[in-house]
Amino acid sequence: MTDISKLGEFGLIHRLTDDIKIKNESTVKGVGDDCAVMHYPDKEVLVTTDMLMEGVHFDLTYIDQQHLGYKSAMVNISDIIAMGGTPRQMTVSLALSKRFTVEDMEQFYSGLRMACDKYGIDIVGGDTTSSYTGMAISITCIGEADKNDIIYRNGAHDTDLVCVSGDLGAAYMGLQLLEREKSVYYQQVVEAKKKNDKKALEQLASFQPDFAGKEYLLQRQLKPEARGDILKKLHELNIKPTAMMDISDGLSSELMHICTQSGCGCRIYEKNIPIDYQTAVMAEEMNLNVTTCAMNGGEDYELLFTVPIGDHDKIQQLDDVKLIGHITKKELGNVLVTRDGNEFELKAQGWNPLA
Repeated sequence: MTDISKLGEFGLIHRLTDDIKIKNESTVKGVGDDCAVMHYPDKEVLVTTDMLMEGVHFDLTYIDQQHLGYKSAMVNISDIIAMGGTPRQMTVSLALSKRFTVEDMEQFYSGLRMACDKYGIDIVGGDTTSSYTGMAISITCIGEADKNDIIYRNGAHDTDLVCVSGDLGAAYMGLQLLEREKSVYYQQVVEAKKKNDKKALEQLASFQPDFAGKEYLLQRQLKPEARGDILKKLHELNIKPTAMMDISDGLSSELMHICTQSGCGCRIYEKNIPIDYQTAVMAEEMNLNVTTCAMNGGEDYELLFTVPIGDHDKIQQLDDVKLIGHITKKELGNVLVTRDGNEFELKAQGWNPLA
């Protein structure tokens, strides 16, 4: 293992980025100067930034550096796609404590570049610095879109249809599964130390939980995918969403964002919320309400969008898109209609990064 301090900042940057090849015409100059240079003559420029903190957004007990790099890139790519744009460039800034090696960062960049290559994104710069408290990641993704193609959150209108891609709640259940196994692991470690059981401690050093039958939940949590494929299908069917965003903080929170910014209400039907079989089984195993998990869990990175009611038949042609409700007038509020016909006011109970 190579100590990062022996390479220094510039040595680490060169080792991680020297073989990066430019893919986009809009990238004039990438890594290597004080600034990246980009040129967008006829497009609107989209910029999004996410910061991920160890202990808050990720736990290195159960996510390796390659998956972390992939996920860090993909959550930013998802934001550009949720605006109707095409991601083009990315900058990556890292703060690292002394426990991280050069090889750790090579694994991180391996996952990062895997995600960027999938969407043809150029890594054009960033920064590295030291940290006393672990690892911090700050990523900025830059994209482009024609002015008329950009989709904001504030365009939903009364009678619009509310749609989501994929299924919801699986990422949250994957997190609950990982947290449960982590708790079991540390409990066993504590008990072995109390008994001074060296054999048990040796066995625990290579401990791996049995996740058979729950692989989909782990994939959704550890390796999320931006839904560029859905955006492409919408273009092909000539469907222009009136409002759209990705589901990072939970369906309930994202619905509230769209309704608040659009000055409208919504009516969502519990029976229409798409939930995978593994999600339902895991929720029952953990004695959790599966609808609550789907509404408030977050990290699904699916697309939530509204379309004019006239696009109903077109939406029905999309296999991986589900119609879950419709937009109403503001005074009718935001309502969840349960399977038995009861109505409840929707509340934003998803992830709060400042809580």
